[in-house]
Amino acid sequence: MSEAAATAASPRAVYLDYSATTPVDPRVAEKMGGCLLADGEFGNPASTTHEYGWDAAELVEEARANVAALINADPRAIVWTSGATESDNLALKGLAEVAGGGHLVTTSYEHKAVLDTAKYLEGNGVEVTYLDPGSDGLVDPALVAAALRDDTFLVSVMHANNEVGTVNDIAAIGRLCRERGIPFHTDAAQSAGKVPLDVERDCLDLVSISGHKIYGPKGIGVLYVRHDPPLAIAPQIHGGGHERGMRSGTLATHQIVGMGEACRLARLATEAESGRIAELRSRLWSHIKQIPGTRLNGSAGQRLPGTLNIAFSGVDGETLLMALDDVAVSSGSACTSATVEPSYVLRAMNISDELAASSLRLTVGRFTTADEVDFAGRRLAEIVGGLRDRTGA
Repeated sequence: MSEAAATAASPRAVYLDYSATTPVDPRVAEKMGGCLLADGEFGNPASTTHEYGWDAAELVEEARANVAALINADPRAIVWTSGATESDNLALKGLAEVAGGGHLVTTSYEHKAVLDTAKYLEGNGVEVTYLDPGSDGLVDPALVAAALRDDTFLVSVMHANNEVGTVNDIAAIGRLCRERGIPFHTDAAQSAGKVPLDVERDCLDLVSISGHKIYGPKGIGVLYVRHDPPLAIAPQIHGGGHERGMRSGTLATHQIVGMGEACRLARLATEAESGRIAELRSRLWSHIKQIPGTRLNGSAGQRLPGTLNIAFSGVDGETLLMALDDVAVSSGSACTSATVEPSYVLRAMNISDELAASSLRLTVGRFTTADEVDFAGRRLAEIVGGLRDRTGA
């Protein structure tokens, strides 16, 4: 047994897929637990006639304030949703309905929650311009400026790309949209709590955030909707008029409290934690770049602290992924029932199909250790070398 294989004699694989989801922080889970049982704050926040409802409502508003503080927002601008996918849908469809159609500007490498919603809107008469990122995985604000029209009702450009981890200059895009009086939406599911995000400084009108990307629970997210001056969006879920009429449904107190606590912890520790995670990412890359034929996809500098997307030339990414059974990472490919297609994100960056098909995403996070990074680096070198020997690459 090799040294690397012996090191892996733990019951579970090393987890390096924090971009896909994060484990709930124990401090978050503890707060959530207090909202579930009969001796806790289990009440319906909309019940306004007794202390059970009042206590739950107080916790919901405390959580709303914690989310708002993370992005320097007015708490009244925070609308609870089931996650960033719903938030993206509410932002795009809600603005399109109020505008009565028109023109939408977005990018070709957005998360599918934005892309599929944009395609739905196209089918309903909205004209959509899809901007390509550069080979560095970044969207040029000048391209956004050139795409704006008199009938543009919304610009939606993600803050950080979910596959390659590159971070866009949303402040520059926000300023040019503000100058033209056009609402600007950003999907910040990957960036919130990891890099600075300020709705005032960045001129943001709509922001989507997801709880499970920041060590909170799944099934909860928010849409920031500019409050001053107010931005009108049409609700997509009706029934009860919750959340100032923008999103009906009984509020899930335990999940909301969990997301609020996750945001509070992130705000207190963003700088220190991002620095530690960036050091681990650099340590991982220092191992991997020693492997011949490796390439970092996207900007080396303008990226999330923990994310790497790496092409291993001459090695099929899906084969590498299956062989790497003791390290949990993601492929850059989108699987269908019959075929494996190269990542649309990497294609949009003009990366060849061959390199796109050989790419993996690796993400370190809050609970990653240096020993795990070192193990993963050794295992990748061992497996890539073995696969190349087998194929003669």
